[in-house]
Amino acid sequence: MEKTGPGADQSTGLLASLRNLAATLVAVAQDRLELLSTEVEEERVWLLHLLLGMFFALFFVALGILMLTLFVVALFWDTHRILVTILLTALYLGVGLAFGLVVRSRARKKPRLFSTSIAELAKDRQQLTGSDAYQRPD
Repeated sequence: MEKTGPGADQSTGLLASLRNLAATLVAVAQDRLELLSTEVEEERVWLLHLLLGMFFALFFVALGILMLTLFVVALFWDTHRILVTILLTALYLGVGLAFGLVVRSRARKKPRLFSTSIAELAKDRQQLTGSDAYQRPD
């Protein structure tokens, strides 16, 4: 029993439109998931490089500072070894504190994770609804 007449074209057209809409939504979702996956991978690589670089930098700087400290303390061993040790300790703590503040500042300036994906999803929502009634509070 096949429908014939004017109603058959409308139901076929409606089903085709629904299929196209579903395909479009799936394609948009796939694009957004791929973007999210790319952001996660970029974040992972960035963090790995950062940690590896920090490890090597800290190791060699600490080794150099240790050797310099031993040299300076040995140089003043007979006269002012305690004063030199205290001054070097204060210097190292001050430099460490300054670097800690710089790292904290950089960490705060980094954009939020998935900010690009969130912005794209907001654009998608706005295009689908035709308005920007929903705005996410930050």
